[in-house]
Amino acid sequence: MELGLMDALAVIVAAVSSFVVGGLWYGPLFGKAWMRAADISQEKAGQANMGRVMGLSLVLQLIAAAVLLMFIGPDAGPAFAIAAAAAVGACWVAPALGVVYLFEQRPFAHWAVNAGYQVVAFTLMGLILGFWP
Repeated sequence: MELGLMDALAVIVAAVSSFVVGGLWYGPLFGKAWMRAADISQEKAGQANMGRVMGLSLVLQLIAAAVLLMFIGPDAGPAFAIAAAAAVGACWVAPALGVVYLFEQRPFAHWAVNAGYQVVAFTLMGLILGFWP
């Protein structure tokens, strides 16, 4: 599948939407729970190179959104796009994180916050890609 200009714009908007969700998810909604579960203090969080973190995160989200669009297909309706994207988050990404977290012996709460974000972020990307003209 070749991405046209409109598809590329949809991918960009879908990828950027994950930052909006992430800002809410890891901020006012679950920020404190995530920091506790991840054992990250405000001080440690402040030491991150945020330009690098955000830049690489955007690249990774662009890849995820582009492949999600290819997976959904160009002729899928909004209902299928949303359902498929939710399934990707809930049935591929969340379980894959779960396997890693089990072997790394991370707390369940850490997985729950991160997996929940992925399900919501992918579902929103599917919504955007499914309704994009």
